[in-house]
Parts: sequence; C-alpha cells; structure tokens
Amino acid sequence: MLGQSSQITFLGTGTSVGVPVIGCNCEVCMSQDSKNKRLRSSIYVELAGISFLIDAGPDIRQQSLRAGLTQLDAVLITHIHTDHIAGFDDLRAFCWRREIPLPIYSHQETLEKLSKTFHWGFGDTPYPGYLSVEANSVTKTFQLSPQVQVTPLLVEHGSVVTYGYRVDCFHHDLKIQSWAYISDVKNISTQTLEKMQNLDLLIIDGLRWVEHPSHFNIEQAITLIDQLALPQAYLTHISHEVEHNDLLSQLPDYIKPAYDGLTVKLVKNNE
Repeated sequence: MLGQSSQITFLGTGTSVGVPVIGCNCEVCMSQDSKNKRLRSSIYVELAGISFLIDAGPDIRQQSLRAGLTQLDAVLITHIHTDHIAGFDDLRAFCWRREIPLPIYSHQETLEKLSKTFHWGFGDTPYPGYLSVEANSVTKTFQLSPQVQVTPLLVEHGSVVTYGYRVDCFHHDLKIQSWAYISDVKNISTQTLEKMQNLDLLIIDGLRWVEHPSHFNIEQAITLIDQLALPQAYLTHISHEVEHNDLLSQLPDYIKPAYDGLTVKLVKNNE
C-alpha cells in the first residue's frame, strides 16, 4: 500500500481509446507533455487504512506497476464498457496476496456480465493462482469498512447500467473530505443529484468541448459543478481533442483537468 495517507491517485484520465490515439498525428497525440498522455480512466484510493480501485480497464497492469501498487482491499466497477473492465483478470496479482477472495462491488447487471466474461474468477472453486473475487451487488449506501461509506450513484451513459460513487469517511481523528467519482455520464437524475449534496470534491466526466451523445462535454461538467456549488473539482475521461494546459487556462480556479499520476489529498486542514 502507498503509505497511510488519505488520497486519490489518478491511474488514468483518458477515453476508451486513450491518448495518444493509434494512428493520430494531432497536436495533442504528438505532444511530449506527459499531462497529454492519458491511459484509460481509473483511480486508486487510500483511505482510513484501506485501499481500493474504481475500475480495472485494459491499462490496469501498466498503471499498477507505474504507481507501485502492491495491496488492494476492494474494487468498485462503474459499468461494463471495455475500457473499464478489460483488465479485470490482471487483478489476480492482488489476489495472490490475500487469503480470501477480493471483494468487487457494482450493480447486479454489471456483475452478471463480468462473471460471464471472467467466469474463472467467480464462484466457490476458482482456479488456484488465478483471479478469485467475491461479487457484491449494491444499490444503496454500504460500508466498505467501518470508517468508509460508499453510495452508488446511478447515472445515464449510453445503454448500459452505469454507476458513479460517493465516498464518505467517518474516521474518528481526521477530517476527511466527502467526494464523488463519475467518469462516464450524459445525464444525472434529480434523485442522484440529491445524493451528491454537500460534497467537498467531485471528479467528473469532461470529454471535450463539443457535444457528445453519451458523455458530458466540458461546459456540461462546469454547469454541474456550479449547480452543486462545489469548492473543488477535477475533469477526467478527457479526449485527444483537449490539450491539458489550454484547458487549464480556460477553467475557473476551483476546477482543474486531472492527469495520469496526479494525487489529491483527502484530509481537510485542521480548523
């Protein structure tokens, strides 16, 4: 585990094809700035003594090696699209360090599709030395640990069931930020918005400036952030149509584009 601090590490901040895009010679894809090189979206969270992933896309092996990950207590899956689950079998390396199966949390429909694709990791008799997971279907707030509470946030994104997640920590001796992660979204219902009140931080889909049929564009992300009156937000799932420094210069101070390798501390300053 990467120490005991409470923080989010952005393992990837790119779209389903990543940046650079294969065969593309646009300015962003040809950029030498590391902040314009985006693997598929995923985050690693260290919080109140536990660690967990949100999503395990096709780059998860590379991302884990780059970030030096060695321990994992749970995985939250947002939805079944390939860029969020294609590296699921690579989680076997974390299973080797555990005596019990690795807990996986998501919507029942997502878990059923995962279990068909990666059937060898599910069930009571997994293959020795391979993936071994415990599927947990969640629709309401649940405890990831005694201190860490997670609320699934159902959002609209194409035709598949898609979750974001709100995370609240109730650690007795620390002031921990409440935050939410929604990497893929086109519309958010009133019911879900009610579950997103009083956040300290939001990480939200901000694909590009131009409208997209199944993702927030940057203007829509800014509108949501302002609607919720959030003090801090990061955009993720960013396409090759967006140059990092150019986007940074156009955003208000409380919104920033995330980039691969960025860490964000979650402990509030003492009052």
